[in-house]
Amino acid sequence: MNTHTGNKKRILTGDNATGRLHIGHYVGSLENRVKLQEEYDTFIIIADMHAFAYPKYVGNPEAIADAVLQVAIDNLAVGLDPNKSVIFAESAVPEIYELSTIFSMLVSHNRALRNPTLKEEIKVKEMGDNYSLGFINFPILQVADILSVRADLVPVGEDQLPHVELTAEIAKRFNSIYGEFFTEPKPLVGRVKRLVGLDGAAKMTKTLGNTIYLGEDEKSLKQKIMSMYTDPTRIHPTDPGNVEGNPVFIYHDAFNPDKEEVAELKDRYKKGAVGDVEVKEKLFIVLKDILMPIREKRAYYETHIDEVKDILNRGVITTRDEASETLDKVKSLMKLDKFRI
Repeated sequence: MNTHTGNKKRILTGDNATGRLHIGHYVGSLENRVKLQEEYDTFIIIADMHAFAYPKYVGNPEAIADAVLQVAIDNLAVGLDPNKSVIFAESAVPEIYELSTIFSMLVSHNRALRNPTLKEEIKVKEMGDNYSLGFINFPILQVADILSVRADLVPVGEDQLPHVELTAEIAKRFNSIYGEFFTEPKPLVGRVKRLVGLDGAAKMTKTLGNTIYLGEDEKSLKQKIMSMYTDPTRIHPTDPGNVEGNPVFIYHDAFNPDKEEVAELKDRYKKGAVGDVEVKEKLFIVLKDILMPIREKRAYYETHIDEVKDILNRGVITTRDEASETLDKVKSLMKLDKFRI
């Protein structure tokens, strides 16, 4: 059974239901979730309604439903304990939708459009002007996700900071109009703010196919690492190379616990005394060791789907209790409870 004490401060964080999670998610947020579940009441949302905001997924509900299970498995595989953390699907908590509608009344249209994350999503996913009103309201729905459980802290990747800022703005505006109720939540960015893609792109993203998934098998992992983008000006292993901005070294810095080895590789690379192959092979060993236990735990849950569904069901019950309490208080402060039948 989930233990939600009510005495600790609260976290809400989560993932879109648009497919399996990758190592960028791991260093951006998942690591923090695992650590902080010991100190905070932790809510992990799998945002399946958010997924419908993307043209690629709006006509593929089966993929979104499957992604809910896959994302839940990824969270469990990295170490989220269902007895300490509440994991739930957004679509199963209708109170969130009602709160989202209420909060949308507190945000101007222009403010919603100024969100830099939305602009980047439109560009990266090549959406043009083919996006829905729901996509523009995406951040406000995320505000409702966070405030529904009255979270104090939101572990996120750097690209999600604008959403947390908007949450704090709406909480503050609500409090100033209707009376103090919400805490203005704070963001917590992972130790790697934004992991570059295997191809050197500014961000690892499923859309660009430049990812290493948490469940990546060993053969695929090696193929991806050995084909990673490095220093394009370096023709021969004996040529001096650049380590700054070099994805292979960015990954070593992010994942390799042997800092002396990393420093030695960088020194040799800059002198032209080590080839890309050796640097990549050492990175493969590091990531193989990190991903092996995750992959094994993933394999367990993939063959125990009923257990995953039960965890999600229990998470919904806990979250709906919290969200209903929030919604009742919001309606009371706004005098929206006067005509309830």
